[in-house]
Amino acid sequence: MARPAVAPVTRGEVEDFLYAEAALLDEWRLDEWFALFAANATYEVPTAGAPDDDDAAKALFYIADDYVRLRERVARLGKREAHAEFPRSRLRRMISNVRVLSASAEALRVACNLVCYRAKNGKVDTYFGHCLYGLDVSGSAWRITTKRVMLDMDLLYPGKVSILL
Repeated sequence: MARPAVAPVTRGEVEDFLYAEAALLDEWRLDEWFALFAANATYEVPTAGAPDDDDAAKALFYIADDYVRLRERVARLGKREAHAEFPRSRLRRMISNVRVLSASAEALRVACNLVCYRAKNGKVDTYFGHCLYGLDVSGSAWRITTKRVMLDMDLLYPGKVSILL
């Protein structure tokens, strides 16, 4: 594997960012998590087993949010009226196999594997897959420009995703 000519950040720095993002979600600090996103960001979760390059405008997605819809989702999940998450699930994410796919002084494309355990009402669900990120690293605080979570399961059991992956 060739090393990129421009390496503005290390893989360790990318891992630290992804681990911090996972911790915010696990700790249900959704407002802080949402603050990681750029104003033009997208957050997508295609249906289980869908190709990585599916287009949300042409295919079915569990979640296909722009910045405004993601903000509304975060606000809704924070309310007691969000019955699917009140009381909220206990969550734990494992991030691994972090790879920087491309890098410039302003942006990164990053891939990683994800396992998310969700415990609620005496039951533990396991969601596993891989993620593709676009990161804006041009400012003092990194921002997520795109996040796509591909579930590598052949079906979604129990049939819903009420949590943010």
